[in-house]
Amino acid sequence: MTRSRVGAVLATALVAVVLIILVGPIVLLAVFSFNDSSIIALPWEGFTLQWYRAAFSDPDVLDSLRNSVLLAALIAPLCVALGTATAWGITRFRFRTRAFWSGLVGAPLVIPWLVMGVSGLLLFASLDIDLSLLTVGVMHVAVTFPLVTALVSARLIRFERNQEEAAVDLGASQWQLMTKVVLPQLAPTLGAGLIFSFAWSFNNFEISFFTGGYEQTFPVWVYAVLRRSDNLPIVNAVSTAVSAVQIAVVYLMWIALREASRRRGSQESLTDLVAGGLR
Repeated sequence: MTRSRVGAVLATALVAVVLIILVGPIVLLAVFSFNDSSIIALPWEGFTLQWYRAAFSDPDVLDSLRNSVLLAALIAPLCVALGTATAWGITRFRFRTRAFWSGLVGAPLVIPWLVMGVSGLLLFASLDIDLSLLTVGVMHVAVTFPLVTALVSARLIRFERNQEEAAVDLGASQWQLMTKVVLPQLAPTLGAGLIFSFAWSFNNFEISFFTGGYEQTFPVWVYAVLRRSDNLPIVNAVSTAVSAVQIAVVYLMWIALREASRRRGSQESLTDLVAGGLR
């Protein structure tokens, strides 16, 4: 019993340390965004909302947020579609160059984003393509959809093939198999892929910095402002607001996916899912 208590204490301490390391900087950022001082240090000067008003009245802030949200909103579903199709092809079909294509798709996951950003800049320069949000979007897709491919592939490998066989025995076409059997089972994974794709695109700095030209995304704007110390509280304010929105969206999507999975699991057996879905 003593060993179990010591183990529980050590586990709790480890979790606390990890939470402090991960969440602590965000909490400090949020706290000082309400401090009535341009210096991020104690003592506390007083509560204020002036940094939030200054941030959201700045046209550069609004432009950078709009660019990042627009890019992420377009790239996330595109990456989910490309990643799912790629994962299906890699896990369900046998062809001679499958290992090569699997490695090629997975390469962006291990190549540093700095290298990808510089490579994209050199590519567009050699092709005489002007840098813009379009070039940023192309590079974001190149580094993001492999993540979705990895997530969906891992789920498809564990997928019960008897469900697919049952659907085929009932006369399902390939389209019906995908839309009525496979995709509903992949919904939590696809939701996770959508969240990660949006977050990766929205928060990406290295690639956006090198391939964005004169059109700034939010991380690039933050980098530009951080070089001027007087504007640090504005960065705290807008970053706190963005973080709060991201956390709320992820939490709501997680609840929706969990509820959908619970309803599907409690209301549909395997036979109902296959036979009823194909009617």
